[in-house]
Parts: sequence; structure tokens; C-alpha cells
Amino acid sequence: MYNDTYNDTYNCNIVHHGAVTGVTGSCHRLTVDSGESLLVDCGLFQGAEATSSDGPDTELDRTRIDFDVSHVRALLVTHCHIDHVGRIPYLLAAGFNGPIYATVATCELLPMVIEDALKVGVTRNRSIIAQIIKTLKALLVPLPYDQWFDVSGFEFSSAPVRARFRVAGHILGSAYIELDIGNGRRVRDRKRVIFSGDLGAPYSPLLPAPKPPYRADTLVIESTYGDRLHDSRRVRQKRLQSLLERCLRDGGTILIPAFSIGRTQELLYELEDIFYRLGKSSPQQSPLSEYIDVVVDSPLAAEFTRQYRRLSELWDAEARGRLERGRHPLSFEQLLTINSHEEHLQTVGYLRRTGRPAIVIAASGMCAGGRMVNYLKALLPDARTDVLFVGYQARGTPGRDIQRWGPEGGYVVLDGERVTIQANIHTLSGYSAHADQKDLINFATRMRHPPGDIRIVHGDADAKQALKARLQAVLPTARVEIST
Repeated sequence: MYNDTYNDTYNCNIVHHGAVTGVTGSCHRLTVDSGESLLVDCGLFQGAEATSSDGPDTELDRTRIDFDVSHVRALLVTHCHIDHVGRIPYLLAAGFNGPIYATVATCELLPMVIEDALKVGVTRNRSIIAQIIKTLKALLVPLPYDQWFDVSGFEFSSAPVRARFRVAGHILGSAYIELDIGNGRRVRDRKRVIFSGDLGAPYSPLLPAPKPPYRADTLVIESTYGDRLHDSRRVRQKRLQSLLERCLRDGGTILIPAFSIGRTQELLYELEDIFYRLGKSSPQQSPLSEYIDVVVDSPLAAEFTRQYRRLSELWDAEARGRLERGRHPLSFEQLLTINSHEEHLQTVGYLRRTGRPAIVIAASGMCAGGRMVNYLKALLPDARTDVLFVGYQARGTPGRDIQRWGPEGGYVVLDGERVTIQANIHTLSGYSAHADQKDLINFATRMRHPPGDIRIVHGDADAKQALKARLQAVLPTARVEIST
């Protein structure tokens, strides 16, 4: 039995081409009666989710476009994390040439994300990369939040399909998507489909929290933390400060694997606040009050941080207030940025030789590549090192292996090398940029007209099952399914 607000007048088919066996590869195709379709996201598979059931991980498995693109009229992008956008070059190669709709900030950041992904994982050929980026930029359609627009060339029963982006609070420019399908004159006579993308956690640093929409008939919702609750921001900041102080008393380097966009900027914001408060209160009582380097070793993260500063109008009221009071949340005294590869190697070698207390933030967030791998190879065998995980580690990634085997003195394989783990391993999951179970439930239930049809994606099996059980309990008349 369905919720009485569920509108099944307009049949549309939603097929998932990723994020159904885990948390990566988000790609959802919605097809209407005419046979035309649109895509929401087109992300890359990572970790164990990139492995074919027929054999070992191959580039084809990670990047394949397993559907006919000739009827795909448009791509709508929720945000520019690689697990939501990494297959876009392969979509273009398969023949897609329709508009790519995204928020203004996402349109500015997306070419940088794709260019970096191509350099790291595909080719160093500058002319090939330049051509892909040129094609991508020509297709991008930047749009403000909360503005309805007709999806070009995409119609249901000869009526336009409307869409709009709403604040998701996950990373800069992130959005959830509302789609209005059908030609009814009244809102309730049209079908409202919502794709959550990745929802941010309320009270996260820098960005405003997402607000639930007015109504939905069908909701496609992420479930990354569908089985967990986060600590409050105050609690997790105290834990972060306490952990940093203990690590620095013991000496050595604190390594924080973090995605270049989103997590890096949130960490800088929190670190600046810790330093600021200690400097005002009791500067002699904490080793953090002394001069300590906070090293951001990622040219891409540094560029994204500049973009965050430039687009400060998208920050929340707290962050804008700090700027008005003369503080610089993303550019403070202790912050150092490493740009060249030569500087990077010198920094790795220096920290390995000296054990100088420092905080190093570098990509990748799941330790599957990037400059963090060199730090880990050099410093994991050193008992003075602390590795701090502040984000989700997908199955099959080195980050998950370090979390699992590090506390037991095990090892991890990095670049084909077996690296012994003597470092201390810590996890502060409260710093995830994802909503937790309570936030996801609130998003679905605090609509004026909650959905009668809910499809759960983007989560491990346990998280999806837990979220399904809770949603079914609080919305007993809704159909709640785990998408396959």
C-alpha cells in the first residue's frame, strides 16, 4: 500500500548504473514514455566496486558506459566528487553531446576535477586532455540554486520536464535535484522525483545544511551512513583537538587522507578555529598553541581552497561572520601549501628523517592514489606517526585495509609494495560530509508531503538495510526498496 501522496499517473523508469553495490559509481538514468532519458551523475567506480565479477580490476570495469546514450538528452550533476562525475569523459566518448546542467559553483570546479582525473588515471597527453575539457566546457550549463528550468529536448507526453537544484550542504556547489514530470496544471497533478545526491550533515563547517523539499512522489536517496549516527560538532571538535594534542606530545607526523574538495577545506576551517580559541584562552597549556606546520600537499586542493575563498557567498552564516570579523578560516598562519612534485618528495623525506611534528593533509581520501601514498609508504612503519581518517573508506581501498589491519600491526599493499603498519590509526567518522541516519530520515519525513516511493542507493549492504528498516517504520504506507 502506498502513501496517499504517491503520484503514479506518470510512469517513468529509473535504472541505476552504479552506486547499487556500494558507495561509488553513482549514475542514475530516468526514462519517460517517449523513450527519452536523462542522467543524474556519471561517476567512477572505486575500490572493490571497480572489480569485475569475471576477473581482476580493469579500466573497462571502472569506466564502462553500459547503456545506449543515443536517447540520453541531458546530464544533471549533483556535485563534482569523482564517484559522481568520473565517467563523464567516457560518456562523451560514447557519443553523448547534450547539455550538462549543474550549479554555478559545480560548473566552475568540474573541469578542474576532470582534468586532474585524466592526468592521474588516463593520459598525460595534453592535447587529448585539452580537447576533452574544451568539449566539457561547451556542454556545461551553470544554474543558480532554486531556479526551475526546462530540461532541453526532454519531454513527457509532449510536455517539458522541469528541474531545479537545491542546496545539499555536502561540498561547495553540491545539490539535490527536484524533477517535475507531466503536464498537469496543479503541482499535485505532476510527478515529483527527487535525487538526493550526497546530502551534507547539519552543523558541518562552512556550508549551510540542506532543507527538505516541500513534496516528493519518488525519492532516490543515498545511504552512506544509513546505519550510523555522527557525534555533535562540539564533541567531534573536542575529540579532534584532544587527538592532535596527544599525537603532537608523542612526536611525529599526523597524516590525514582527505579529498581535495570538501573535506580538506572543512578540516582547515576546524583547525583554524582550534588554533584561534587556544591562542585567545590559554596559549601555554597546549602544544598546538606553538608554531606547527599544517601542510596541504595537493595543488588541486590548494586551487579548490582558493575557489572556496572566492565563492564565500555560498558559505553559511557562521563562516561569513568569521570573515567579517577579520579571521581567515582557510588561510591562517600555520598553513603551508606544497605545489611541485619536487617539493613534495623533499617534504616526505624531511618528515621521515626528522619526525618533526606536523599535520599533513593530502589526497586521496581513500589512500588509493595521489601524494598521500608516498607519505604512507614512508611513515606507516614509524611508530611516531599517526594516521587520522575523517571520511568513509570504501571496501577494497587501501584506506579500509589500514583501518582494519593497522590496529593489529598488520600491513597494507601500496603501489605493489607490502608496507608494515607501526603507526597509530584513528578514525573520527563524525567529520564525514555525509548525513547520518537521523539526517537521512529527517530529510524524507520532514517534507510536507513525504514520498510514497523510496529507492535506496549509495551505501554498503548493512547501511542500506538499516536505513530501509527505519524509513519503513516511520513511513509505513510508503514503498521502500533497496535499488539494484
